Amino acid sequence: MLILVGSFLALMLVGVPVAVALAGASLLFIVVSGSVPDIVVAQRMIAGIESFPLLAVPFFILAGNLMNIAGITGRIYSFAVALVGWMRGGLGQVNIVGSVVFSGMSGTAIADAAGLGSIEIKAMKDHGYSTEFAVGVTAASATLGPIIPPSLPFVIYGMMANVSIGALFLAGVLPGVFMTLLMMVTVAYFARKNNWGGDVAFHWGRLGGAALEIGIVLAFPLAVWLLTTRAGVSPNLAAGIAFAVLLALDWKFNFSAVMALMAPVILIGGMTMGWFTPTEAAVAAVIWALFLGLVRYRSMTLRTLVKASFDTVETTASVLFIVTAASVFAWLLTTTQAAQQLTDAILSVTDNKWVFLLLANLLILFVGCFIDTIAAITILVPILLPIVLKLGIDPIHFGLIITLNLMIGLLHPPLGMVLFVLARISKLSVERTTMAILPWLAPLLLALIAITYIPAITLWLPQQLGMLK
Repeated sequence: MLILVGSFLALMLVGVPVAVALAGASLLFIVVSGSVPDIVVAQRMIAGIESFPLLAVPFFILAGNLMNIAGITGRIYSFAVALVGWMRGGLGQVNIVGSVVFSGMSGTAIADAAGLGSIEIKAMKDHGYSTEFAVGVTAASATLGPIIPPSLPFVIYGMMANVSIGALFLAGVLPGVFMTLLMMVTVAYFARKNNWGGDVAFHWGRLGGAALEIGIVLAFPLAVWLLTTRAGVSPNLAAGIAFAVLLALDWKFNFSAVMALMAPVILIGGMTMGWFTPTEAAVAAVIWALFLGLVRYRSMTLRTLVKASFDTVETTASVLFIVTAASVFAWLLTTTQAAQQLTDAILSVTDNKWVFLLLANLLILFVGCFIDTIAAITILVPILLPIVLKLGIDPIHFGLIITLNLMIGLLHPPLGMVLFVLARISKLSVERTTMAILPWLAPLLLALIAITYIPAITLWLPQQLGMLK
């Protein structure tokens, strides 16, 4: 364990990329110990990505890239302005609501920060907000990306922990709503403190239009249910009829964000009704993004489509390289009994699940500041999951805890990718960006405490829909 973990930490400290550090530490251990054939490295790397759920990774990444080039971010922003722009600290509230909508399509915090962040930060600066406040609220709201389904980290965790990805998606809904409310309250606090008003005049027509769009989206599943249960129509036909009516209304009235708001409804509804698996839902997200960009809004060109495809290939390659390297590292942790030693060490400190969750939160928060989200999940799950199961903690609940911890880690140096993305967009130094984000740790940590110690926030919805016992 000393060679394996020590060499990994040493490589990380000298600035070696995390995937190379994981693979290098694993190879060094194999060479020094002589207990494992060299060919095992290649075998375990292949086995690490030879998984059906991992097919969702490139498709969710592609869906997020397509949403960014399809002009959907601008429509989401306009919808959020109409809905909450009149409130105190208006564009701060818009920032959060926009992230909620975009989270239902992208599945990653970085896509949220890069896609909406450039629009939101510029608009807030133009309306007189400080750059620091704009960056802080954008960073905090970007953490909603992997919590509100769909979620790329949930796919990786579900594969590693062997739990239902669909149940994880449903489990993220209420925590996402709870985090959204906490962030909106925080914006309201800053607005009252600084005596900020709204950024657009209150207008019943504008607010009514946004509320109408929400109502139309919510009417879709209601219409499917009524046609199925009351009229005896098959679910597929009912969905087809409702979608045709929705499309006709959107084409006639050219709503700002109805079709964008439909993305999470289609994905969650499709999985709940058994139309597709969570992996296939990633393909559905891509098809929906292509439909919006090529057919409905006609905002995609061949050039932008090719660019999105190449960006997806690049991002997917880096993600899967991390997964393959981390799978070898995690396998060695298990086979050398290092994971068992760490488990025993933790259990020797406490066998109380609530104390363990406190220690796990501290550990994951620390790891999230230094290691990429995907690598952290693949390393930590084999170590912590046996303890989680032994102490009677639901692995779905723990999946939300580990994901939220790692999202908070994305906001911190030395390896916080959201931090660096926003520093580049806002043209602030990393130090000033870090200080701008610090006040927003309060609502995020409060949400983490609530989600950790009130399991019902996470588990109630999947239990009600029959995804959990």
